Amino acid sequence: MAVAAVAFMAAVAASLLAVAAAASPVPAIYVFGDSLADVGNNNHLVTLLKADFPHNGIDYPGKKATGRFSNGKNSVDFLAENLGLATSPPYLALSSSSNPNYANGVNFASGGAGVSNATNKDQCISFDKQIDYFASVHASLVQSLGQAQATAHLAKSLFAITIGSNDIIHYAKANSATSATADPSQQFVDALIQTLTGQLQRLYGLGARKVLFLGTGPVGCTPSLRELSPTKDCSALANDISVRYNAAAASLLSGMAARYADMHYALFDSSAALLRYINQPAAYGFTEAKAACCGLGDMNAKIGCTPLSFYCDNRTSHVFWDFYHPTETTARKLTSTAFDGSAPLIFPMNIRQLSAI
Repeated sequence: MAVAAVAFMAAVAASLLAVAAAASPVPAIYVFGDSLADVGNNNHLVTLLKADFPHNGIDYPGKKATGRFSNGKNSVDFLAENLGLATSPPYLALSSSSNPNYANGVNFASGGAGVSNATNKDQCISFDKQIDYFASVHASLVQSLGQAQATAHLAKSLFAITIGSNDIIHYAKANSATSATADPSQQFVDALIQTLTGQLQRLYGLGARKVLFLGTGPVGCTPSLRELSPTKDCSALANDISVRYNAAAASLLSGMAARYADMHYALFDSSAALLRYINQPAAYGFTEAKAACCGLGDMNAKIGCTPLSFYCDNRTSHVFWDFYHPTETTARKLTSTAFDGSAPLIFPMNIRQLSAI
């Protein structure tokens, strides 16, 4: 009887995979990262790093706060839409269900997470812990599909990663008096990349073959870091670290692809892409690229988006939703560029091309 049940479950899982594969170039998206990609994992944590309250979600279907750090959808929602898939559900919601289906994708991203386990320690799901959770998902897929089919499924799936912003923001805030030219931050970047190397290597070992790495944006231009400047300028230190981190991540991924013939990747230069909107807002349909839409205090950046915060009427005109995160409109535009754009913003291929491999 037990054997029959296992066989039945395997058949059901296989049929679900077949349906997903028929509708999209990839059967599933497995998401890792921070608040830019969190779709509700932090709702299940005892943490201050949450977004499951108004005015977050004011433009989301049903006008509800889902745990996304946004007025509406975020980048992984648009990524899924472009691939013809449903948004991958948060792992902590899925894993607590009676019969979780991991074959259609899972989102492990957690607001506050960084490359380093020390970043927002005990307030989020660290990147290492996210990979631990994926290891459990991997084992579950092997059990339900069999090793060969689970391996094939994961090889076709997309692994989307956006991590590093929180590490850089913490470093820049702690060293705000340091100029970019005199700063010894290369050691910091090197340490991040050393840790990231082990993390990406581990994901490869667990079956990741199509990797989408969404590089860190110009975090020095977030309203929170601008607000620290007497002149309200971007933090040159934070932006410089972000550029160097993205370049090092590109080198890391290039090296892995050269070493593993079956691994393919796309890296999105979020820093360069978002700086276009910040430096030339009108050219991209924005009227406000410095202040947050939702928040309190100078530039709406003293206090984050809470039920007591002010929020702007026209969210589509703002680059930033709150003191750290982009609006839904910004996320949509950036994802569109990553999906169908070209070098130097997305390379060595775009998401559409990566998905088709």
